Amino acid sequence: MFSALLKRELMVARRNWIGIVIPLFFFIMVVSLFPFGVSPEAPVLQKIAPGIIWVAALLSTLLSLEQFYRSDYQDGSLEQTLLIAGPTQVASAKILAHWLLTGLPLVIISPLLGILMQINHGFVESNHTWVLMLSLLLGTPTLCLIGAIGMSLALAANRNGMLVAILVLPLYVPILIFGTSTVTASLENFSYNGQLAILAALLMIALVVSPFAAGRALKISVS
Repeated sequence: MFSALLKRELMVARRNWIGIVIPLFFFIMVVSLFPFGVSPEAPVLQKIAPGIIWVAALLSTLLSLEQFYRSDYQDGSLEQTLLIAGPTQVASAKILAHWLLTGLPLVIISPLLGILMQINHGFVESNHTWVLMLSLLLGTPTLCLIGAIGMSLALAANRNGMLVAILVLPLYVPILIFGTSTVTASLENFSYNGQLAILAALLMIALVVSPFAAGRALKISVS
């Protein structure tokens, strides 16, 4: 049932490909404009790069949350899916599909933006790019998992995008702090294992809690 739900989510998302491209385009535009607006000098860009890339990733994830349930909720298919599969499986499939379509592309494109922001001058000169990718690989699923809870709670509300932002942004702050500090520690040649361990721990907690909490909130919002 879960694989069928996941396949359905990916097929539906393929028809609405614009909604997938917009967050990725936003991520690229926000990061790429900073060298023009601040300074193209490598020391300046390298100092601010971790924060810029992580804030852009957070905002693009927040922007993409509106795609979670909107089409299914509007056409009534969400209620039927909940009756067939149950809220936890529906929420889990949507979370995984959402990360595959919006979070994973951010991880894949991040090395190019890291080069743009002078984190590395190439892919093999140092491990800073790989640390950036690893931090996003651990952080972006957690952003999606937390965002799913907020979107489930605010599903039936008008202008739910603003409400979701109010609900989830305080919970996003620890991920932003440790994601940024991971890359910063790598750039300063300090140990970043502790920050990665905290990001991994936050991901494990979110994996355990979020599908059930999002499913419960989804059932309450639809009923």
